[in-house]
Amino acid sequence: MKVTSYYPVLMTADVAATADFYRRHFGFVALFSADWYVHLQLDGDPAVNLAVLDGGHETIPELARGRACGLLLNFEVEDVDAVHDRLRAAGLPILRSLRDEDFGQRHFITADPNGVLIDVIKPIPPSADYAQQYEAGALPT
Repeated sequence: MKVTSYYPVLMTADVAATADFYRRHFGFVALFSADWYVHLQLDGDPAVNLAVLDGGHETIPELARGRACGLLLNFEVEDVDAVHDRLRAAGLPILRSLRDEDFGQRHFITADPNGVLIDVIKPIPPSADYAQQYEAGALPT
């Protein structure tokens, strides 16, 4: 199988507000907008996409309709401290405080209006114990 694209689709009851959240706080732009679906792309990076879908839309099998839950979106960024400060100042909830983790991340966790968790990460060198668990070439520097 050759995958040509991969992106999450968040099911929600409020497509417009959810799409606006990712535009305002994470720099996405809309490539397609309907009242039931919005396809977003990170401004300046066509490889980073996210879609928002009305969770009750007929294209979703009836037994799976609803909203996203049990989901964690990871955004790796160059300056996690600056993003943390900007989102905190914007009033977003900080559910896991900004911290360095032994497994190789400086990160914090916030949430979108639907409760979808967003982990904002800067890879950092892991502790010696965790470094041994990385495959060759995958170790953060």
